[in-house]
Amino acid sequence: MASAKPAALVIGAGIAGIQAALDLADAGFPVYLVEREPSVGGRMSQLDKTFPTLDCSSCILTPKMVDVGQHPNIELMTYSEVVAVEGEVGSFHVTIKKKPRYVEEDLCKGCGACAEACRMHGRVIDTFNQGLGKRAAIYVPFPQAVPLVYTIDPNACIYLTRGVCGKTFKCKDACPADAINFDQKEQFVEVDVAAIIVATGFDLIDPRTKPEFGYGVYPNVLTGLEFERLSSASGPTAGKILLNGKEPKDVVFIHCVGSRDPHTGVPYCSRICCMYTAKHAHLVRDKLPDARITVFYIDMRAFGKGYEEFYDRVKHEGVIYRRGEPSEVFKRGDKLVVRADDTLLRRTVEVEADLVVLATAVVPRADTEAVARLLGLERTPDGFFKEAHPKHCPVESTRPGVFLAGCCQGPKDIPDTVAQGKAAAAAAMGVLHQAMGNG
Repeated sequence: MASAKPAALVIGAGIAGIQAALDLADAGFPVYLVEREPSVGGRMSQLDKTFPTLDCSSCILTPKMVDVGQHPNIELMTYSEVVAVEGEVGSFHVTIKKKPRYVEEDLCKGCGACAEACRMHGRVIDTFNQGLGKRAAIYVPFPQAVPLVYTIDPNACIYLTRGVCGKTFKCKDACPADAINFDQKEQFVEVDVAAIIVATGFDLIDPRTKPEFGYGVYPNVLTGLEFERLSSASGPTAGKILLNGKEPKDVVFIHCVGSRDPHTGVPYCSRICCMYTAKHAHLVRDKLPDARITVFYIDMRAFGKGYEEFYDRVKHEGVIYRRGEPSEVFKRGDKLVVRADDTLLRRTVEVEADLVVLATAVVPRADTEAVARLLGLERTPDGFFKEAHPKHCPVESTRPGVFLAGCCQGPKDIPDTVAQGKAAAAAAMGVLHQAMGNG
């Protein structure tokens, strides 16, 4: 990537970062797109369908992932992290650490022979599938990964953790391209950019902060993202909703697990939970037509385009919505029981369940404080990055030349995330044009 124009840095390659990078690159500016994971895609790559249209998530995302991997104006740096930022608007000096994959990117063909041969094959928790499946120590996160290059997990590889892997390296022997290289070391790359876009995404609250719901105690209590992988055609059960090989007959969804709750430190609404739960309820109805489906909610917030109509559709499909916050989930015989105060009926109800799905709160990433210190950014009381002004400057951060995109600034759905990615790119272009004029 060679250009006389000033460059931009985009930190995070979920849908917000991808969109921002593509807009900048299409405008002719060189872009460094840095992603800490082995592949671009972010949270959206874990989704099966998107609400309210039920479009295939990967059908929307994958072409954009391919575009950032092939765009002549984008230098894609996956499995990398920004470790230092100096300078000011129009003239930032950035240091990026590239972690060793122990696989040569320019040699790997993505054939998977190494993973099949790995001594840890089928023994490592698959974090992309939210722990519902197993993988090898050498892996690609998902089949559509960009780049389609295998990575050795340093915490799972027998050789990297113990210094020995039998008499031979099975992965190395199996690789037809001789791409395995255990001598790889971390590398540091320094770049100069005029503008920075932060698109580092979000985490989901640990539902064990609400122990009354039995997460981690009962294996048939799942988070919404775990259910997403369970119901996904690319997931560990090929899209079949199965628990211990059986289809659940009674499914209960619980809204606002951790959200709107000062006791968990998350007093705000996470904005996406009402609608992704409606989507999940629809998926259960579609795949398990005879299932009894109950949704417990505090307030329904179907605020987006087509959202109220989708909510009505789900109700007409026979999904029961009960207004009330459950107090506990407990075992009774072979069933789970969800106890709640129904605020419309004004009485306590108990609903049996084979599967309970928790709509967990959207929270700042665990490294948000570290990133804020690194970039000199302010945060709001809820922990997300603070915009310069919520009305006048919604994508500008509190540091000139650094812009915000996506859920690192606060919870939002995919359309709003894409819109903010495009807005951040447009705002950054103003800085880039000014830097070009000064140059």
